[in-house]
Amino acid sequence: MGKPMSRNLLKAGHQLVVYDIDQSAIHELASVGAQPGASPSDVAAKSEVIITMLPNSAIVKTVIMGKDGVIEGARSGSIVIDMSSISPQVSREIAASLSQKGIHMIDAPVSGGEPKAIDGTLSIMAGGSQADFDEVLPIFKAMGSSAVLTGANGAGSVTKLANQIIVQLNIAAVSEALVLATKAGVDPELVFNAIRGGLAGSAVMEAKAPMMLDRNFKPGGTLRINIKDIGNVLETSHELGVPLPLTASVMEILQSLKADAMLEMDHSAIVRYYEKLANVEVARKPAGGQ
Repeated sequence: MGKPMSRNLLKAGHQLVVYDIDQSAIHELASVGAQPGASPSDVAAKSEVIITMLPNSAIVKTVIMGKDGVIEGARSGSIVIDMSSISPQVSREIAASLSQKGIHMIDAPVSGGEPKAIDGTLSIMAGGSQADFDEVLPIFKAMGSSAVLTGANGAGSVTKLANQIIVQLNIAAVSEALVLATKAGVDPELVFNAIRGGLAGSAVMEAKAPMMLDRNFKPGGTLRINIKDIGNVLETSHELGVPLPLTASVMEILQSLKADAMLEMDHSAIVRYYEKLANVEVARKPAGGQ
């Protein structure tokens, strides 16, 4: 995710200092105009705005708060934008620690996966101050088609949790529907075409139903990442005392797919859980088939 986002920032004319534990990623971006950084601290020392895009809460805390982390190099008045999908509580903890050094923070997770990171049409949901959001809005516009401030620090992360509930439940619903149609002997592609323009239609269906029909489970967002995201959802819901029975059911579906060694597949592979239960496979019919 971070690499194509960086490319779009470079295309928009921004100057970048980049760092990653994967040296090949640094070299690749350096070849198109980025300056290599030696560590998160080094990147922060050379930047007014520092962006992190990382796998989980623990890694974000290490990169920002740990040894040679962002907090050691960032100057007072600089802005840290964490675009990772992490726990809202961790976002608030990091923001509070940075604030003690006069460093501002925006939590700004995204929706759209790698495809939208590549074409610069991510949906960005932000938490922080209005002033900081306004200052970095041109940066967001270089990476996304929309950016909305939803509240103070942590609100962006909460919004991403809500987004993940809707996305994952929608994929599960599409899976159930297409498996039912297939088992009933009706062409699932025709079912998809018939319902996509009605109330059941959605951006999720448009993105994931064709992947299911094509048996294309190359990840835009892996099941591994989605287990992490739904784990954050359930952890937060339990802290708040908010029962989420449908989301909990989706987590068990994801865990079943994990047991079947599908973690690196796209989350459209949720359909394979239902296929296994029904002993049927959702797929396009061959051209000219009946």
